[in-house]
Amino acid sequence: MGRRLRTAANYPHHVPSSAASTEPAPVEARTAQLKLVPATGVALSAFLLFGLMVGWPGHVVLVASLVTAYLVDRELFRDLLLIGVGLAIVSTTSVEADISWPMFFRLGFVLAAAVAVPVAIDRLVYRRSAIRFPWLTGRRWTRMQWAYVVAVPLLGWLILPFYFIRSGAYQNWPPIQTASEYGRFFVGVNSVGLWDELFFICICFALLRRHFPLWQANLLQATIFVSFLWELGYREWGPLLTIPFALLQGYIFTRTKSLTYVVIIHLLFDAVVFLAIVHAHDRTVFPFFLY
Repeated sequence: MGRRLRTAANYPHHVPSSAASTEPAPVEARTAQLKLVPATGVALSAFLLFGLMVGWPGHVVLVASLVTAYLVDRELFRDLLLIGVGLAIVSTTSVEADISWPMFFRLGFVLAAAVAVPVAIDRLVYRRSAIRFPWLTGRRWTRMQWAYVVAVPLLGWLILPFYFIRSGAYQNWPPIQTASEYGRFFVGVNSVGLWDELFFICICFALLRRHFPLWQANLLQATIFVSFLWELGYREWGPLLTIPFALLQGYIFTRTKSLTYVVIIHLLFDAVVFLAIVHAHDRTVFPFFLY
């Protein structure tokens, strides 16, 4: 009996394990909610810059969101800064469809810089490798992955001509008349498709996943992704297609961990985009669509 009394007395500051484990939870929940505020602000800035195409309000929201992130969580600030730098670089030029030679090179330079600068900061300033491009994973594709590769162009063949022609969205791209324009348009469509995965998935989505669960990070990157595609030309009821596409790309990348796979999916889809837009401008070219 005496031993029992001494045992209790010798540990006056003992806290039950259940209470100790649950006490930080409200603080962590509040911190997570606070971190979501600047991240949502960065996504909102992309909506303003590319979706509504209003420059200075978008930049103000972007800067305010980064300042908020700095006050809330320094590591979040570092990651959102990389996304913000990329968005700011892209916002220096119009991304509306234009296949003229000057715009071909200008947009190519800007988009390349929007990926290269955040990567350089991540490697040279932050001294880390948070941004990665996992081309080779060593994993074999599953039957479901192979089936999806086949399904994507078929779905594109069924859906895209109907969307572009019925909505009139194809007019957001210039008509193509010369062999040079065909070449620039084909290279441009596929180059932007590749860039989409490098920036929106490997930079925006991957950095957001360091701080947020899948569904939150995916919604945030999809907001940025779809806003960019709106300015590019996917307007009218285009978001009914681009929103699920962006969310699926984020989800598939999470499951496969493969940049190669999501790029192949995107380029297969973009191949049909190229054919459908050309056909929409001249119905005698590629006349094998149903709509």
